[in-house]
Amino acid sequence: MQYTAYMTPEHQVLLSAVGAAVRRLRDDRAMTRRDLAERSGVSERFLAELESGQGNISVARLQDVARALGSSAGELLFAAQHERTGRGVVALVGLRGAGKSTIGPALASRLRVPFVELDALVEKDAGLALEAIFQLHGEAYYRRLAREVLTRFLAETDAAVLATGGGIVTDPGSFKLLQKRCRTVWLQATPEEHWRRVLEQGDVRPGAANPQAQVELRALLKAREPLYAQAEMSVDTSRAGVDGAVEEIARKLG
Repeated sequence: MQYTAYMTPEHQVLLSAVGAAVRRLRDDRAMTRRDLAERSGVSERFLAELESGQGNISVARLQDVARALGSSAGELLFAAQHERTGRGVVALVGLRGAGKSTIGPALASRLRVPFVELDALVEKDAGLALEAIFQLHGEAYYRRLAREVLTRFLAETDAAVLATGGGIVTDPGSFKLLQKRCRTVWLQATPEEHWRRVLEQGDVRPGAANPQAQVELRALLKAREPLYAQAEMSVDTSRAGVDGAVEEIARKLG
């Protein structure tokens, strides 16, 4: 039985980390999921849920799985809590046009870590383009899926530069995960700079055909600024540019 729908974000992170620890250990043992199911007495279907971070396993059953892997429940929990803290992940936040898609890859190259876009992970998980997700399922579904994808990513990733969606700060659960598990960086820019970059990217989601679109973008930025300001650090990309922003972030990261 699954209970993850009622879990706090931190519980979800722990479940995903436990699942990742089980999967890594099984891979190390060159065991198939069927092998593990036979040795542990836990169904193959539930093991799949456990490894994906969706199965809320009891301590007794976790011990059965751990023993079948030549380990213990305590060792798996320790690995889940301490080996993958996520603090090696640098999460970029900011409105569209902040520079996440340009500064992100440059920063990742500087830090020698992968660059990942959360929305790309969401699209891959859903098997749909972002626009289709919103059209077919709505914003609430997107937010829930993005939180689940983020949870798994942080449980499985040691280091990366992660570009997040502009509205992630309005989802308390997801933003809290970022703040607790990542080094968060707000990429600031003036409203005019945001608008120029959005148009250059060919992104008309703010509604370029709408005469009020630029006014609405300015209002959106003003409304979200107090949330973005909760990031660990900030960089003025309008002033610094791409190279300057990368240097400043690298310096602040220590």
